[in-house]
Amino acid sequence: MTPEQLDDTGVAEAEAAPETSPESASHDGENRLKPEFCRSVQEALRDEDYDRVYDLVEPLHPADIADLFELTDDDLRPELAIAIRDLMGVEVIAELNDWVREALVERLPADVVAEIAEQLETDDAVAMIEDLDREDQRAILAELDPEDRAAIEAALAYPDESAGRLMSRDFVAVPEHMTVGDLIDFLRDNRELPTEFWEVFIVDPRHRPIGTCALSWILRTPRSIKLTDVMMRDQSLIPVGMDQEEVALRFQKYALISAAVVDEAGRLVGQITVDDIVHIIQEEAGEDVLLLSGAGEGDIYEPIRDAYSARVRWLIANLGTAMIASFIIAFFDAAIEKLVALAILMPIVASIGGNAGTQTMAVSVRAIAMNQLTRANTRRILWREIRVAMLNGGTVALLIGMGTAVIFSPMLGAVIASAVIINIMTAGLAGVLVPVLFDRLEQDPAVASSVFVTMITDSMGFFAFLGLAVVCGLAG
Repeated sequence: MTPEQLDDTGVAEAEAAPETSPESASHDGENRLKPEFCRSVQEALRDEDYDRVYDLVEPLHPADIADLFELTDDDLRPELAIAIRDLMGVEVIAELNDWVREALVERLPADVVAEIAEQLETDDAVAMIEDLDREDQRAILAELDPEDRAAIEAALAYPDESAGRLMSRDFVAVPEHMTVGDLIDFLRDNRELPTEFWEVFIVDPRHRPIGTCALSWILRTPRSIKLTDVMMRDQSLIPVGMDQEEVALRFQKYALISAAVVDEAGRLVGQITVDDIVHIIQEEAGEDVLLLSGAGEGDIYEPIRDAYSARVRWLIANLGTAMIASFIIAFFDAAIEKLVALAILMPIVASIGGNAGTQTMAVSVRAIAMNQLTRANTRRILWREIRVAMLNGGTVALLIGMGTAVIFSPMLGAVIASAVIINIMTAGLAGVLVPVLFDRLEQDPAVASSVFVTMITDSMGFFAFLGLAVVCGLAG
């Protein structure tokens, strides 16, 4: 910095900001991806002016490029990918919506997809092509060089949503006879190491991991020390067939940054890092919330036919369960005709029970997903929820009973209070037992629990309230 750039206080004056065009400003900070910028990109794509498209898109952050794909018309997305193919790195692919990525890859030529895949790590390349048809996969794999093709084919051989699909084959492993100095020299001299890694795996002659060394330990340890004397022997080894939800739970429980993945023989075959787990946790959490509502995957980019089929079946199931509650009401039609107050009050009982059941069910589904509710503690959790239901039921029953007694009659107040207690207790039981039953049947408890819990609470609410009213002679 020259003296002329300093003011009287010795502080550098700010240089005048360069003027920016509206198009460049359109993706700067909060202004990125404004409608006019997206229109400029799409107009250039329609004119097949790929150089202009590249110039517009090149300054964008990879996450913004992914957003641009989602904002671009469906028919122009393949053209956009072709125009910026060398910008389609791992960050862009990882940020793309799953449905958008799948539709995009299906419409791109096989050689273009292969060119993009070669820029990615194996796990990201697999994620990009795993949902394609077999023929499309074979066409893309045929365009890859033999080494990349072999790695991707090996990953595709593992089950969906398993550690084998999720893991990266780019890791650093060294033999146990090395010293710290040997390892440092190896890391400095080897030009084919992964671009990012946090720990080095120590393996025995059979390539089985026996410990790990964090880079911080390596840099702070004298060169003459053996790796076996400084490595951490306790490590969380991930079986290659483990479900990705279980992998995510293990990372959360043990606060892992990375973990070795081993095959059936205990040999090191890959590693999983926390950045992959973050995506899994986000996906699984969002998926469970949407499944609880019966909305399927609930993605705005999901094809209309898939969204329809995912939602309508649960609406039909809900129609069937609602008819059960209607039959119970019809059974007591004579009582309702004699005492109109029953028709006024009975929706309250069903609604309160339904809300209580939904609360308990949400807690139970989450506990099952987090491996907190297991066979070992089901009875204890069930007893806990019964006590919570008793307290909730008593509180709500007191309030509704007093209000009904003042407006209608003390006897009707006692009836509705009793019905509320019964229904909330039933809701507490159903909210735990229904998800547990689905889990024991090896079905996702988030998928159908809400339909059956609602059926149970509605039916029990109507039956308890109307039945008690008849027994007590209110509608006799």
